[in-house]
Amino acid sequence: MKTVAILGIGKMGAAITKELIAAGHNVKIWNRTSNTAHELAKSIASHNLEIADSPKSALSNADFAICAFTDGKATEEVLFSDPTTLDSVNSNLIICEMGTSGVEKVRTINEKLLKKKIRFVDAPVSGSVVTVAAHQLLVMASGNSEDVASCSDLFQAFAKKTLYLGAAGAGQVMKLAVNLVVHELSAAVSESLAIATANGIEPKASYEVFEESVIAAPFVKYKKGAFLDPQTPVAMRIDTVAKDLRLIHELAAASGIGEAGLEAIQSVQAIYARAQSDGFAEADMSALFRFLAPRSRS
Repeated sequence: MKTVAILGIGKMGAAITKELIAAGHNVKIWNRTSNTAHELAKSIASHNLEIADSPKSALSNADFAICAFTDGKATEEVLFSDPTTLDSVNSNLIICEMGTSGVEKVRTINEKLLKKKIRFVDAPVSGSVVTVAAHQLLVMASGNSEDVASCSDLFQAFAKKTLYLGAAGAGQVMKLAVNLVVHELSAAVSESLAIATANGIEPKASYEVFEESVIAAPFVKYKKGAFLDPQTPVAMRIDTVAKDLRLIHELAAASGIGEAGLEAIQSVQAIYARAQSDGFAEADMSALFRFLAPRSRS
């Protein structure tokens, strides 16, 4: 069993913590909002779970560290804003970035850690809290292949598979490529539901057709509750989608794909931006349907 530091106890960080504890690992958690960490610890109630009062304390004696923040800027600030944070870590520590941080930010973090002789794995994931609990998460890993192999054993506590993609940053490239499909598919489902309901077809009936038709992708199936019930807990906020789309657009442009990036990205960015500015920023991505529905009836 390993000692694992979890930095960032959002939805994914909390879900991963629960599975690591269930697998018997010792876990030390830290969150920028301490109340969140205390609430999670209370809900798990395990002697294998410890709340750290600082990133430095969380990383002390850890074999692995998982960074699960919304963006790479937060990861970089947590690891490097205090120059003493990484001074006393174990020589075998591997720090894993599991958020969607962007290619350049991850490469910057990797370079800074290399200078400190600390191992780093870029390991963003495809899935949600539901897939973590079902151990069906996919990890898209990059970095030193031996380090990725070491992390893969740990990831088995909550993931179905870890795929190795190459040098650090490749995981972020693949994550953004996957999220491009996810966000465009979510927008397509939202627009389709808006069209159907505007013409008298109930959302539940429309979704039954989606599930039985050729568009019945896993994403469409597991987002059913969110699309049909506004009270479903938020999984990915619309402002997080907007952040992802900005990173995707930047990557596409930097890759030489069109003068200004892919046209589909720009269209999807525009529709999510309208929803964000109309008060849906903190709503689940599926709320795009509710943003569109009144417009489709006007």
